[in-house]
Amino acid sequence: MHYFLGLEVWQGLDEIYVGQGKYVIKMLKKFDMMDCKPMTTSMITKLKRLRSSESSHVEPSRYRQLIDLLMYLVNTRPDICFEVNVLSQFEVEPKHDHWITRKHILRYLQGTIHYCLKYDRRNDVHLIGYTDSDWEDCEQDGRRSTGGCFSLGSSMISWMS
Repeated sequence: MHYFLGLEVWQGLDEIYVGQGKYVIKMLKKFDMMDCKPMTTSMITKLKRLRSSESSHVEPSRYRQLIDLLMYLVNTRPDICFEVNVLSQFEVEPKHDHWITRKHILRYLQGTIHYCLKYDRRNDVHLIGYTDSDWEDCEQDGRRSTGGCFSLGSSMISWMS
């Protein structure tokens, strides 16, 4: 198996790589972002502005289509898990600020097409987990942001946002 359902798998002697580079390229072409300038960060840090946006409404069907594609990409890209989670909260009534933020994520993906998960064979296999919570951005709805990841050896096996 090398390519299946948008997942690319490469196997070496002591390692396996799982990525979705072709999937990212198709997504960038679909949203006319293939020739965009890449970004080094995946999202703006002004979450309060996104949650209290007073900008104009945009077409929700195209916005939802992108969120669905990004949700599938999270299978191999834990680096965008939080961003996809945040943007999916605005699927009912997306606004112009949310549309701009989605362009930011696509520009980030343009610069990181080659990112993938690497699983290698090692003798020292330990379960390691990290979690974090943030109450600062929850002034309006009283909910916190939580994220975490777990690895077994050098391999990420679970993540959430």
